[in-house]
Amino acid sequence: MADSLPPLRYPPDGEQAFHQALQRAAHQYLSASKDHRFAGRGDWLKAGVLLILCVSCYGLSLLQFSSGGFVLCYLLFMLMAMLLNIVVNHDASHGVFSRSPRVNRLISRLVTLPLGLDPDYWRVRHVHFHHVYANIEHYDLDTEENGFFRQTPYQRWRPWMRWQHLYWPLVAALSLPYLAWVFDWADRCGKTPLAERRVMPGVRGWLLFCGSKVLHLLLVLAVPLWAAEQNGIAMSVVLGAWLCSQMVASLLVVFLLLGTHWAEAEFFEVGPDGKLPQGWYRHNFATACDWQPSPAWIGHFTGGLNMHLTHHLFPGWHHRHYPALAERLARLASEHGMNYRCISYRELLRRQQTFLRRMGQPEEVA
Repeated sequence: MADSLPPLRYPPDGEQAFHQALQRAAHQYLSASKDHRFAGRGDWLKAGVLLILCVSCYGLSLLQFSSGGFVLCYLLFMLMAMLLNIVVNHDASHGVFSRSPRVNRLISRLVTLPLGLDPDYWRVRHVHFHHVYANIEHYDLDTEENGFFRQTPYQRWRPWMRWQHLYWPLVAALSLPYLAWVFDWADRCGKTPLAERRVMPGVRGWLLFCGSKVLHLLLVLAVPLWAAEQNGIAMSVVLGAWLCSQMVASLLVVFLLLGTHWAEAEFFEVGPDGKLPQGWYRHNFATACDWQPSPAWIGHFTGGLNMHLTHHLFPGWHHRHYPALAERLARLASEHGMNYRCISYRELLRRQQTFLRRMGQPEEVA
């Protein structure tokens, strides 16, 4: 894991005309609808309903006298918390849920408590590394080499990776705990490229970071263990519910992101000159795609993650605008020779499996 990275640069690559046309179309759409880029009333209402459900399920779990009732309520609590992160925190991390940066930061800090993630480190990883350097070896921290799961042709092959297309759900289920208890601490201790960003510096930063971790453990473990003891529920039930719910919540978000940067996507390794082979727009078209949920109503709970290419091109817009933006993006991409891809979820799964099988072969080395 590198602790510093030299700067990269995208060449102009003749994309200015496409950029101007796309931005003009987006702002014409916004002006015509007399709208703004941030969350609308319906999004705040949805967030409120999910928050009420999350708090209610948590409260009900503390009142249960049966193991089955406790596990069910606790699992629902964690799923509601993850949905809040999907439909609220993702936009808040990009500064587009509320108009107020302070409110966005507060929202992120609150809704990530059940998951154990530090929202400031996750925001920098996601916004300043993944979005800027998608599928670039060593720069996109989401595809960092880990020895268990090979995500790019530039990473070392190991014999057990022949079966990664079979064991990937286990890796996906453990992603959330790994982010919370490995990546967060590595970032905090200055062992990653985030050290140069000075996220939450000094004693105040340590207090906020450690305080959030302690509050997380109190919320998801200490209080449920105390309530379970009062209600005659075994400690093993609480610990099992905690582990299973973390894994299920992790699977939920991974299934939404599944293959969006793998489906017939390109990967890059940059040389000493720090110059990428194509411009920023072509790079994003080559490394991401959109997909359509089925049935369509599921799209109300994906937080726009299914419109993943659109999101990468419009990270400063709330996800409620993505369907309209994707329609304009597809038209302009065709006119300007850009390869816009929007596929079904079934096709996304098929291409994901093809990619994992290919990365599991020793000869697939760049």
